[in-house]
Amino acid sequence: MTVSEIERGSGIAAWRQIETRLRRELTDGTLQPGQQIPTESHLSRRFGVNRHTVRRALLALAEEGLLSIEQGRGTFVRDQVIEYPIGRRTRFSEIIAAQDHEPSGRLVAAEEIAAPAEVARRLKLRKGVRILRLETLNLSDGVPIGIASNWFPARRFPALIEVFSRTGSISAALAHHGVEDYRRAWTGLVARLPSRQDADLLRQAPSRPVLVAQSINVDADDRPIQFSRTRFAGERVEVELRH
Repeated sequence: MTVSEIERGSGIAAWRQIETRLRRELTDGTLQPGQQIPTESHLSRRFGVNRHTVRRALLALAEEGLLSIEQGRGTFVRDQVIEYPIGRRTRFSEIIAAQDHEPSGRLVAAEEIAAPAEVARRLKLRKGVRILRLETLNLSDGVPIGIASNWFPARRFPALIEVFSRTGSISAALAHHGVEDYRRAWTGLVARLPSRQDADLLRQAPSRPVLVAQSINVDADDRPIQFSRTRFAGERVEVELRH
């Protein structure tokens, strides 16, 4: 839109015309999810109006959930929200693919360690027994939506790290050890601010909250096989409990 496209005296407020134009650019892909939009000063010059008029248009779009205004950082296009149902059978790849998005994962860290007290309790193991820890970054269409810490009994899954490194799939790594299927036995949710490392991996500001989902998966005999703590990007994921 050029200055001449603001129709003075048309009966439509200037801020509303700017809102309409920006909404069109959000819809047609000119402005992409996660993209920072130009500053108020830039938009004021572009549309030939004062900053207050621009600000009113931006606030209207933010109230609709189309923009995110972050103090000290700027205004961003809200990310597409992924619906993430958590039920008795929760599989990341299946959930993402079912919404016509491309799932992918990246191994951030992997190690064998002595089980901390909480992890041992969740997996019904003795404190200090050897366990495997996988730190994984989960992405949808290349956009990070969650980072997960996963713990497994090392004795039962000795090749898990190797298989996951090759396949990028926890399900495939468990199947390699004879666990063809498993189910979610427990899920707990809490919101908090991310660590600096998590914020960097999720490509979000440390001031934006993450949704932390802790969970326990069990095998067909109800034996715990996996304890996870996933930090979801709060503005990119809508979690639905279906237990």
